[in-house]
Amino acid sequence: MPFHSKEMLEQWLGEFAALGYPISDRVKVIPQDGTDGLDTGLIALNLLDSMTLTYIQPEPLGSIHWGITFEAREVDLKLNASRTLELSGELAMVSMLCTFLQTKSLAEVEAEAGSVAPEALGL
Repeated sequence: MPFHSKEMLEQWLGEFAALGYPISDRVKVIPQDGTDGLDTGLIALNLLDSMTLTYIQPEPLGSIHWGITFEAREVDLKLNASRTLELSGELAMVSMLCTFLQTKSLAEVEAEAGSVAPEALGL
């Protein structure tokens, strides 16, 4: 299983941005303790300036498969058309970032294993 340190994830975010993908300045890598107490890193952002906290992380932890979690809200979210368009742009960025992270994780596993076929990894 791949290990994603805070430093590695920060590097990957830099690579994502360098490829020209739009990335919110609110995307942050934050510490997350793994089962052995090591920092595994977690990517988080507040969609639309703290309206919805969102996490991107391996699902399950340590996997090459990444998922997006939107924290529950206590109040309804009401947006006008322009804010809805802004939210859709942030959601597109989160989706692209999640795909990028999964691709990087797969490449890391393949490099460590000497090019394992995606079918062998359950992809």
